Amino acid sequence: MHWTPDRSAPSVGQVVITKTRSPIRSNVGLKAVMAVTGILLVLFLIAHMLGNLKIFTGAEAFNHYAHWLRDLGTPLLAAGWYLWIQRGVLLIALVAHIVAATVLARRSRAARPVKYAHRTKVQGSYAARTMRWGGVIIGLFVIYHILDLTTGHLNPVGDPTRPQANVVADFAPERWYVTLFYALAVIALGFHLRHGAFSAFRSLGQQTPRGERRARAAALVFAVGLTVGYLVVPFAVLTGLVS
Repeated sequence: MHWTPDRSAPSVGQVVITKTRSPIRSNVGLKAVMAVTGILLVLFLIAHMLGNLKIFTGAEAFNHYAHWLRDLGTPLLAAGWYLWIQRGVLLIALVAHIVAATVLARRSRAARPVKYAHRTKVQGSYAARTMRWGGVIIGLFVIYHILDLTTGHLNPVGDPTRPQANVVADFAPERWYVTLFYALAVIALGFHLRHGAFSAFRSLGQQTPRGERRARAAALVFAVGLTVGYLVVPFAVLTGLVS
């Protein structure tokens, strides 16, 4: 019998180097990135919504709140620096959230390269099926929102010393198309939050039928509450409740 040595096996004294994936690039790591960045973005959305609602307390109170935000961190930071640092952190969190979601989605599709001829169609939620176009709408809105109410380039008033006047001019009746775009973006965000919150609750162990019903209800209440909280301001201006 002729014996052929196995050249694939390491010889004595040979060092075998195996390439390992970074923990953060693993599925678990990417899900952790999505969770952390998602929580950060949601906390900002809640705080931002509460700040927007101060417009119902009057122009003086709303303007005082906006100026307080610009002066936050002084004298350690120059006026306005805190807001730009916050925007930078949120931008990094948003990009990381999108990248992690994209990579996980591609890996999920790659794990099922063959479609079965008689595969039962899975009925996903409406929010899950519209995450892609919803994300596009939200992304475009964020860009517009910054140019409108942050830098003032697209705002009819564009005066940083008069934040309340900027908001009123932005959602004036003759600019109904701005309110419509704002509403579409906020509703898309609501669907995204509903899907994300439900997924988060399921990850925490709510996987029994009763637990899933509770998770769906809690996610729906949270998403609707945040959506309404953002929509009341533009529609209050549109209808003349705030002027």
